[in-house]
Amino acid sequence: MVLLSMGLAQNPATVEKLIDEGKFQEAYEAGLRLGNAEGLILAAKAASYFAGYQAKDNEKADWFGRAEAAARRAIQADADNAEAYFELARAQGRLSQYRGILESLGLASSIKENLDKTLRLNPRHAGARVALALWHHSLISKNVGWLYGANGNQIMPLFNEAIQLEPQTIIHKVELAGVLAAQGRKEEARKQYEAALAIAPKTAADRFDLERARRELAALR
Repeated sequence: MVLLSMGLAQNPATVEKLIDEGKFQEAYEAGLRLGNAEGLILAAKAASYFAGYQAKDNEKADWFGRAEAAARRAIQADADNAEAYFELARAQGRLSQYRGILESLGLASSIKENLDKTLRLNPRHAGARVALALWHHSLISKNVGWLYGANGNQIMPLFNEAIQLEPQTIIHKVELAGVLAAQGRKEEARKQYEAALAIAPKTAADRFDLERARRELAALR
């Protein structure tokens, strides 16, 4: 049984299944044990998911830091893997919320660089488009967009492209709704939340995203 468990830990599909089931800490450890680029990418994803969905507030920065470290190791293992750069950008984006203003702003250029690299390696990466849209929105909302070349005119096209590529991905619609709500476009936001809620969840992350959609939709009323 021990040997069987060790063998399963070496299987990326098993790590992905753990993530889908919401066993994010277990998936993180399994991905690290896998040790190659694919495993480290899954470890980074699992760590980010645990930080975002399940960790206590005082644990979040540590887990996003673990995601960042795993993504960096993945890039060292495979410098041409789009998902490695995406996971690094994801972790850095969330870490910027927990670091001082100067360090957070210093991460902005790195996040953009890693998302651009993701899209160069995989031009059809929908998640990178959503993250890039959020990058533009975040910097503009902080009134520092001009320092980094953020452009509000790119936000909606990026979201639209992502949703065209992955129309059944719940988080894309939820993130778009959040931006629309922040812009005061409540009716458009409501439609996006409702569209997200009409999609059947397939994973634990989907279920967490639907909970967020319900909570934010209720706050619009």
